[in-house]
Amino acid sequence: MRRGSRIAAVAAAAALVLSACTGDDSDSAEDAETSPTGDATEVEAGQGQGGEGAVLARVQQAGEVRCGTRDDLPGFATLDPAGDHVGFDADFCRAIAAAVLGDAEAVNFVDVATADRFTALQSGEIDVLVRNTTWTATRDGAEGATFLTTTFYDGQGMMVAANSGITSLEQLAGRVVCVAGGTTTEGNVTTEFVRLGAAPPEVLSFDEVELVQAAFQEGRCDGWSSDRSQLTGLRSNYPGGADSLVILDATFSKEPLAPAVSDGDSQWAQIVDWAVLATIQ
Repeated sequence: MRRGSRIAAVAAAAALVLSACTGDDSDSAEDAETSPTGDATEVEAGQGQGGEGAVLARVQQAGEVRCGTRDDLPGFATLDPAGDHVGFDADFCRAIAAAVLGDAEAVNFVDVATADRFTALQSGEIDVLVRNTTWTATRDGAEGATFLTTTFYDGQGMMVAANSGITSLEQLAGRVVCVAGGTTTEGNVTTEFVRLGAAPPEVLSFDEVELVQAAFQEGRCDGWSSDRSQLTGLRSNYPGGADSLVILDATFSKEPLAPAVSDGDSQWAQIVDWAVLATIQ
């Protein structure tokens, strides 16, 4: 995404997005233009999203979009030297803010752990989740989340040490593979080895990517599995140098990465979805 042109296009489409999703109700329009005051009705974080129309009302009152993301994945969301979030996902957070508030910088970036991302969405801690999250049927039905237009089509891969001599998945049969827990990665590893007719490796899962990397560096795992885009980003910043790692050719899953919002507010879902679509179409 070219940040300037993409976000400018979204900002230009903001009026259309909001008018299409909120209708022409004069009272609603008046409310949308009212600045936050002590007398305004507040939708507090930690009390859920509050039903139809509640998220937009909260966002307009607060003057910011709380975007759940991360700060440790090169290419998607990291911190620049000034401490600002940059990357593919970070720019989509800004695009949503531009569409809703007319200001691409009206974003409160909330870094959420992998295991906590859906809880943060359900509780109302964040307004939207843009954190390289795979859209699956199970998550769509069980996590209290509504997934929107896919922003990045990924697939799972496997990374190994360059000096390991491992060149195929089959060579990892019966060995140890490390993954981030609470992701689709865990089950996909076993499923793929069963499909190959090979003994599934032992899968060690960790709460965060930093812990996976530490285990790999300590020699506790023979392979490191995640989405290929994530492996590529992590490899580029690996302490031992990118050349010390190799990503195998095999891609063994389909991982459509998409933003998500909390169930129960179709108005907000449409607004965010069209903000994303404005960057694509």
